[in-house]
Amino acid sequence: MAQFEPAAREPLWRDLVGDVLRRERLGQERTLKEVAEAARISMPYLSEVERGRKEASSEVLAAAAGALGLGLGDLLARAQGELVRLTSRHTGAGPGRGASGARFDGMCLAA
Repeated sequence: MAQFEPAAREPLWRDLVGDVLRRERLGQERTLKEVAEAARISMPYLSEVERGRKEASSEVLAAAAGALGLGLGDLLARAQGELVRLTSRHTGAGPGRGASGARFDGMCLAA
């Protein structure tokens, strides 16, 4: 009887974006309170976003990114890079290639 590996769980966008925000904040040695105040969002909400517990609106993401000196495009591009890195590890495809091996250079987002 053949053994099958369970399919790897696809990373969630909210987890990727939250990880990028947290890494950037920690890299700047800033507290949640400092960034939340600069972004004009609540500290508990920012914490939830960083932990991937909340699906933040584009306005909230832009505010958090801006408070860290990033544009929304920068934040999303970093999250997309992390997605490519994580999913290419699971598919065995090279960087920038999905399971089909097709090359892509853009970012796709679904609402």
